[in-house]
Amino acid sequence: MHTDSHCCSHRASDSADIRRDWTAEDAFALYSQPFPDLINQAQTVHRTHFNPNEVQRSTLLSVKTGGCPEDCAYCPQSAHYNTGLERHGVLPKEVVRLKAEQAKESGSTRFCMGAAWREVKDGKDFEAILDLVREVRSVGLEVCCTLGMLNESQAQRLKDAGCYAYNHNLDTSPEYYGEIISTRTYEDRLRTLQNVRDAGMTVCCGGIVGMGEGVKDRLGLLVQLANQETQPESVPINMLVKVEGTPLAKEDRVDPFEFVRMVATARIMMPQSMVRLSAGRMEMSDEMQALCFIAGANSIFAGEKLLTTQNPGDDHDNKLMQRLGMHYREGKECATSVAA
Repeated sequence: MHTDSHCCSHRASDSADIRRDWTAEDAFALYSQPFPDLINQAQTVHRTHFNPNEVQRSTLLSVKTGGCPEDCAYCPQSAHYNTGLERHGVLPKEVVRLKAEQAKESGSTRFCMGAAWREVKDGKDFEAILDLVREVRSVGLEVCCTLGMLNESQAQRLKDAGCYAYNHNLDTSPEYYGEIISTRTYEDRLRTLQNVRDAGMTVCCGGIVGMGEGVKDRLGLLVQLANQETQPESVPINMLVKVEGTPLAKEDRVDPFEFVRMVATARIMMPQSMVRLSAGRMEMSDEMQALCFIAGANSIFAGEKLLTTQNPGDDHDNKLMQRLGMHYREGKECATSVAA
């Protein structure tokens, strides 16, 4: 197993080789290759930077649920829609610690806490989140948070409390974004990502496939991610979970091969990022998930729930890993060289 210092030095030495000048045409040329050629290219890139038989296991917990003032068309936690969701405030520390201990025992190396806020507001709730970060860190897990928009000082306080990564998705391309959300701009999201970077946290940033967007918008998202000055260390690719009561509840199901193409293209464009299968795994067959791993996905969110929607349980995931002859990885989330 590689040490953290080995891992990070490898990243630094390879960072000059990462391309950050992708165009929409470049991305489409990759995506539209014959399927076997695309998968072969993605798998080759994947093997250069990662052990192809390892998957990082992360656990996500909603520590504050519902009542969000945003109008994200996909989200059951939005106060704009009636989805029957039961709301709750920030969970007690002892509840979160128990969940973190259970996650670690199940093989997770990262614990992500989500709060349904538009933005972090200084006060008792944010102080409670900082306490939760310190508590989960003491369990021995990487801590990730997704709390909405952050200003510079809030990002620094999270980092100082022990938060390793911050999730803030771009969701889709800049051009399609206005079709999904009106209460926050694309620039707002980019500003939060910069505040996270400036504070020294790693970035977890991806998007959602299946919101009525076309291939052009899906690839537009990847271009936005891949051309960041520092590519996100983690790129979650979500398949829309259709929830009754939300505007996107009747969207068509994503074609499995289109989703796998998206994973493969992300892997090629962001060779050192962890590509994470996130929401929507309940709708994916085992064969589809296996194809995603072959295409370069190397991280999953595990557990019975993903924030508020259903997720395959530990037993199912563990059996799938066994059937594929794969295993969960240990240690920090950063790229390592198989050849090193």
